[in-house]
Amino acid sequence: MSVEIVSLGCRLNIAESEAIRGFLADGPPTVVVNSCAVTAEAVRQSRRAVRRLRREHPDARLVVTGCAATIEEQAFSGMAEVDAVVLNPAKLAPESWGAVAAPAPSPSAHHTRAFVPVQTGCDHACTFCIIPQGRGKSVSLPIVDVLQAVNSAITRTIPERHLSIHEVVLTGVDVTSWGTELTTGQRLGDLVLAILDAFPDLPRLRLSSLDGVEIDPLLFDLITTHPRVMPHVHLSLQSGDDMILKRMKRRHSRRDAIKLAQRLKAARPDIAIGADLIAGFPTETEEMHANNLSIVRECSVVHGHIFPYSPRPGTPAARMPQVAPLLVRERAAELRAVVAQERDHWLRSLVGKPAQVLAERDGTGHAAHFATYRVPQGTPPGQLVTCTPTRIIEGILE
Repeated sequence: MSVEIVSLGCRLNIAESEAIRGFLADGPPTVVVNSCAVTAEAVRQSRRAVRRLRREHPDARLVVTGCAATIEEQAFSGMAEVDAVVLNPAKLAPESWGAVAAPAPSPSAHHTRAFVPVQTGCDHACTFCIIPQGRGKSVSLPIVDVLQAVNSAITRTIPERHLSIHEVVLTGVDVTSWGTELTTGQRLGDLVLAILDAFPDLPRLRLSSLDGVEIDPLLFDLITTHPRVMPHVHLSLQSGDDMILKRMKRRHSRRDAIKLAQRLKAARPDIAIGADLIAGFPTETEEMHANNLSIVRECSVVHGHIFPYSPRPGTPAARMPQVAPLLVRERAAELRAVVAQERDHWLRSLVGKPAQVLAERDGTGHAAHFATYRVPQGTPPGQLVTCTPTRIIEGILE
């Protein structure tokens, strides 16, 4: 073991972990926890990862970075298992890791897609969210730098398999805010178009979670019409109830979310909608919860990330009247069940239809709309293969 990195939380962390891996490639044995602070449970998981890695690697240098380490620096630096803490602002500086220069990014040894960060930070103030304290204000990577990063990713090969990268995923804390602080007047649609134009042989370009109110007209057109932009949109909905959305300080209404989902589906019928939804937000009544349940069907959500609300100290929502923890868990389970029903109906509609699937390392793969397929035995990870499923086994098309 030279370097081991455990990356918790978002895809941006995954992308940044690969840069860190490059910084540490020629150094002494080191383990890194790239921590997450999106929920109190995420912070607990980060601490558990620290303790586990110290047990497994008693002689290695153990470093913690990421949002939890940045927001709760003293708590993590005070852990007996930790040798050093690297805060987010210094996370991608080579000198923070003892490296003299930044290496060219390379695909992860654990992922067959290239995660390319294009933005970090957030300028919004959602009442439940602690992440701006860990990431700071929104900062966009200029187009020329994004193109360089994409080029580096797709011209390298997947380790041990010598396969080219066929899919790039654009990541960030608030991806749809890309460009807002730049002086060029460009928005995310302009960046996506620049990538498509610069790399005509790149088969698949995917976007991570989007804020619906920030989807610019060009981006909407590319998502709904361009064959190399994947028909998979994951929306940061958070709730289906207008009063809860106001108390969250979200910038969209229930009607806005439904209208956007309907427009996406009308323009590109094969598009798959994903969503983040929080169960049991403070002050949530049964009627508000019912609105949360019903928006799953109204928006045809087939990829659901359900978060049982947990208070984060230092956020306004933590000071609001809380829903009982048992009720929060029950509502989260109900939300997951509704998403599972919507997803099952969708998966059944895909049986018998051929799909191009990007093979992963575990014998499965993902189609353009991000449904999971079983790929033929022996398919190398990272290869695109056509699959025509005949059945569904435990949520996997086979």
